Amino acid sequence: MKRYTDSEILDLMQYATLKELGKMANERKKSMHPDNITSFIVDRNINYTNICWVDCKFCAFKRNLGQDGEYILSFEEIDSKIEELLAIGGTQILFQGGVHPKLKIDYYENLVQHIAEKYPTITIHGFSAIEIHYIAKISKLSITEVLLRLQKAGLSSIPGAGAEILSDSVRDKIAPKKLDSDEWITVHREAHKIGMKSTATMMFGSLEDDNDIVEHWRRVRDLQDETGGFRAFILWSFQPNNTPLKVEYPHIQKASSNRYLRLLACSRLYLDNIRNIQSSWVTQGSHVGQLALLFGANDLGSTMMEENVVASAGATNSMNQNEMIALIKDIGEIPAKRNTAYEILETFA
Repeated sequence: MKRYTDSEILDLMQYATLKELGKMANERKKSMHPDNITSFIVDRNINYTNICWVDCKFCAFKRNLGQDGEYILSFEEIDSKIEELLAIGGTQILFQGGVHPKLKIDYYENLVQHIAEKYPTITIHGFSAIEIHYIAKISKLSITEVLLRLQKAGLSSIPGAGAEILSDSVRDKIAPKKLDSDEWITVHREAHKIGMKSTATMMFGSLEDDNDIVEHWRRVRDLQDETGGFRAFILWSFQPNNTPLKVEYPHIQKASSNRYLRLLACSRLYLDNIRNIQSSWVTQGSHVGQLALLFGANDLGSTMMEENVVASAGATNSMNQNEMIALIKDIGEIPAKRNTAYEILETFA
């Protein structure tokens, strides 16, 4: 399998036609997934709090402590959401929130243990790198200690949220209070070291350029070479509506479907050591999400029973299991329900 250099992928990003990129990415996908299966997961995104001190300029979801609309979900409210998920055959909760300025490790330990003991069939995929990093800081623990304690309580894996663009020249503008690129990599490296898998994400369409995007991919690929701990890569576009960044940079527009598909195809070609690439239908809509399956994605992601962060910025796409199955069959592939570890639970031939 060819490994693309930074200059080669940059050249493809900028000069290859969309049709060429789609053909190349689809061929790479087929070589890695010859079974013709496209997977998805039935899960729910539970944002346990919207209170956050980080002030990312691209976020329309967060509230300050004491601000109107702020919340922390009670255990009972979380239980109710999980029971609704179980009723439709769900297997995972994507569990993340704002970076609360006062919650320490004991809160998170108790929360994860409560869910793990009460709902043993539910996989807890939760807490982004920035959450882990801050829990360690406020609790005066190392990142590894935090991860080990949460793992013992029942945390299975961590999502790639908070990566945005792993280029500090961009991060300094869009999220100056957030952990830097090295720190994001460190959290995921430490998770991988203790056998905890994770995913990697990238948010494009804010203030980055093509070189920043390649830098992001390179850092993810290098860590995967080192640890093998990433299960999947998810590319999604910045949703500018209702965000401080849009006020500061009014010229920013939502990235086009063409741009999304080009970058998706290039990520499939460049990230040769990450088996799964997920379609971001939540930001792109169901039909571009379906088209992504012909541009390198082998996974349609989550039914996303609940989504609050992207919705706060004005993107309100939704899909259920039957709609996902229909979209996958429509392009001649076999739909399959999976779990967090990308193990196939059921196919719908």
